[in-house]
Amino acid sequence: MNRPQSVVPDAIDFTNAAFPFTASTTHGIFAGAQRLHWHHALELNYIRSGIGFILINGMKLPFQQGDIIFINSNDLHRAYETENLVMDVIMFEPSLLSIDLKFDPDLMAPFRSLGNVDRQSPVHDELARLLRRMMDENEARGTSYMSLIRSDLIRFLSLANRHLSTPIQENRPIKGRGMHALKEVLRTMELHLDYGWTLQELSDLTHLSPSRFSALFQQAVGTSPHHYLIQLRLTHAVHLLETTDQKIIEIAETCGFRNLSNFNRLFKQHVGASPSEIREHAYAGRPVNPSTMKPEKQ
Repeated sequence: MNRPQSVVPDAIDFTNAAFPFTASTTHGIFAGAQRLHWHHALELNYIRSGIGFILINGMKLPFQQGDIIFINSNDLHRAYETENLVMDVIMFEPSLLSIDLKFDPDLMAPFRSLGNVDRQSPVHDELARLLRRMMDENEARGTSYMSLIRSDLIRFLSLANRHLSTPIQENRPIKGRGMHALKEVLRTMELHLDYGWTLQELSDLTHLSPSRFSALFQQAVGTSPHHYLIQLRLTHAVHLLETTDQKIIEIAETCGFRNLSNFNRLFKQHVGASPSEIREHAYAGRPVNPSTMKPEKQ
């Protein structure tokens, strides 16, 4: 199996290249966030309701209503929903923080530290208001909305840096060559979902022993390589069922399942419905919510 020529981050669609900022509210975990991924943009998450946890560079950070999460540029991350998650997501390029071509490095501190702002912090409510105001301005797009968002963003990060707290860390973050190796193997898995990967082949891509690779993968992704590959394949299968007229047996083969009964069993187990039921939902205009896919027990 050939290795990919490059390890490609996710591309963020900024509709205005001169103002690289986007904001949205998500219900549950959409398919793109279920896979371990990374991007050049900075990311802010505000948990409006629900509970879950996020893995960032192999560190597990539980979250609940009111939490604010900082995700740095190129951080490997993946979110898990435990219950009724509603989350505001803001993404932007670091260039947005430059003032007259000058850059204040303190504004990046909340992203570098993997910290959070305690819900009991005296500035928590103000930070939540600033986030909401940025969301509203981005949606309304009134006169000078870009300047207002930019000023609110700078104030938000300045206050967050002043009152930053660092959570107790269950693991040290994965850095350097180990992080690059994981990015490469994840990309290879996504590019070749139909290939019958073995643990030895995946570990060979990283030049690690199978046991060391498995431990590193488990820390970063929160599940085993085998289980994660099944999730990737089933997420792609859901997409094909909803968007194509391919036969179910063809979709199973495209997604790397050589046995149809095994595909049906795993699909029902992880998605909570059969492939034919998902296709019926799609024909009726009710696509499945990928966040219902069941994670492996932690």
